[in-house]
Amino acid sequence: MRVLRRTLGARRRRRVRIPRSALVLLACLPGLAAVLVLALCANGIGRRATAAAVGPPVAARPATAPHTAPKPHIVPRSAWLDALSRHAQPPPRYDDKVVAVFVHHTDSPNGYDCVDAPRIIRYLYAGQTGVRDWDDIGYNFLVDHCGTIYEGRAGGVDRAVTGAHTQGFNHRTAGIAAIGTFTSGTAVPRAMTEAIAALAAWKLGLADVDPRGKARLVSSNSLSRYASGTTAVLPALAGHKDGYMTSCPGAALLARLPEVRVAAARLQGR
Repeated sequence: MRVLRRTLGARRRRRVRIPRSALVLLACLPGLAAVLVLALCANGIGRRATAAAVGPPVAARPATAPHTAPKPHIVPRSAWLDALSRHAQPPPRYDDKVVAVFVHHTDSPNGYDCVDAPRIIRYLYAGQTGVRDWDDIGYNFLVDHCGTIYEGRAGGVDRAVTGAHTQGFNHRTAGIAAIGTFTSGTAVPRAMTEAIAALAAWKLGLADVDPRGKARLVSSNSLSRYASGTTAVLPALAGHKDGYMTSCPGAALLARLPEVRVAAARLQGR
C-alpha cells in the first residue's frame, strides 16, 4: 500500500500542466488521438522553454575598417634626376610606418613655370648632396604650384622611408616640401594645398592615422625643439617649425595647415 502511494505521489509530481486551450481540443477528439495530442503538447512546451532559455545567437560585431585614402599620382625620381646629376649613395633606411607628416617650403623663388619643377628639384638635390653633404635629397615628396607631386628621397613612395627633413624627427615621419617661399602675405595656390592634403591623407592612412590628431614622436637630436630621447606630442600633420627652430614652412603656408588637415581627414572618410 505504501509503495502504491509513493508511486502515485511520484506520478502527481511529474504531471505536466496543460493549457486550457489544449483541454478543450482533447474533449473533441477520440481517445487515441487525444493521447497523441497530449504528448505533442507536453513535448512542445518543454522545447519552447529550452529555446527561450538559450536565446537567439549573438551576431559578432564587424571590425572597424581602417581610414584610408586613394593614392595620388606621384611623378617618379627619374623625371627630375638624370644620369649626370645622380651620384652613388647608400641604401635607403626604413621605419616601420609613418605616423606624422611635416610640411616644408623649399625657400626658393616662386616665379617659376610648373614645367620647370623637375629642374628646380634637381638644383635642390645638388645643393643638399653637395654643400650639405647629404646622401640624398632630404624631402620624401615635393609639390609644385600646379599641384603635381614628385617623389623625392629614394626608397619607394609606398614605404616608410627615413628622410632628412626635420632634424630630430625624421623617424616614422614623411617630409612634404612645397616648392617656393611662403612667408607672410604670399599667396598659396589652392592646387598646392589640395595636393598636400591628398598626399598626407594617403600616407597617414596607411597607418590609419587621423591628420587632425596628434602623434607621439621621440626626438633623436637635441638640436631640435626637444632634447634627444624626449617624447614629443606633435600634430600628425605638422609644420617644420613644430619640431625645429625655424620659420619653415612660412607663415602663409602654416596658416593654411588647419584646412589641409580637415581636407585630408575628409579624404580618409572621417
